[in-house]
Amino acid sequence: MDTTASAPPAEAAAEAPVPAPAVEAIAGVLAGRGVLVLSGAGLSTESGIPDYRGETGSRRRGTPMTYQQFIGGESDRQRYWARSHLGWRTIAGARPNAGHLAVARLAGAGLVSGVVTQNVDGLHAAAGTPEAVELHGSLHRVRCLECGDRSSRVHLEERLDQANPGFRGPAAVANPDGDADLPQERVAAFRTVSCQVCRAGTLKPDVVFFGESVPKPRVERCYALVDAASALLVLGSSLTVMSGLRFVRHAAKQGKPVVIVNQGPTRGDELAALRVALPLGATLTALADRLGA
Repeated sequence: MDTTASAPPAEAAAEAPVPAPAVEAIAGVLAGRGVLVLSGAGLSTESGIPDYRGETGSRRRGTPMTYQQFIGGESDRQRYWARSHLGWRTIAGARPNAGHLAVARLAGAGLVSGVVTQNVDGLHAAAGTPEAVELHGSLHRVRCLECGDRSSRVHLEERLDQANPGFRGPAAVANPDGDADLPQERVAAFRTVSCQVCRAGTLKPDVVFFGESVPKPRVERCYALVDAASALLVLGSSLTVMSGLRFVRHAAKQGKPVVIVNQGPTRGDELAALRVALPLGATLTALADRLGA
């Protein structure tokens, strides 16, 4: 069932009224408890973080760095960290929006049994859902590829500031992976830093890059959450990459209803019992109100 409506312009999305029949339809499919949420970049656009493929999509400006590029040479790592250092303030300064808060309300009321997020911005945890499974990791942590030490991104940012005085300048709009556009001449002048534990290891954000596999135990945990759920609610994901689509397919194969709320079409539409194209913040707030969360 597709009740896709014409989405309002992005600047008006937060103020646009949500059609009551759409909320009733979502509530009807998700009746009961034990709903698993699968969220994507579209849920964070109202927090000022653009998504990859939607109306604010940043993929139009370029392709994210792959894992193979990152480990393949110092110049690519220099480019990544220069751009990420510039974009970090957008990620660090982002705050949970109405959609994140509504999901936390639904979880707190026992209506949502778990949250799996494809996002690396940490906003589910900040909204009050600390148990959300971060499928692709978190930009708030850094990992050494040599010794495996994990440390705070805030601490790394302090070290990068010391190594590159005066580099930051104005805050830059960051992509969902924290990357920001930056001229090559500024990249060339940027200095990276190594692990402080082993003194030589390459530091990488504790996220899954394109071309990198999600750790198997994390994937198995997500499948277990699908197995235990009564339904799957997909929020703000085009399901273009298999890392999220596989859970939709798994739920559908088990005969569990799938509801997709996303502004554009997704690869999982044919598997959905219901898909709506409405602003997530207002829609999820209305849904939480409707379900008494």
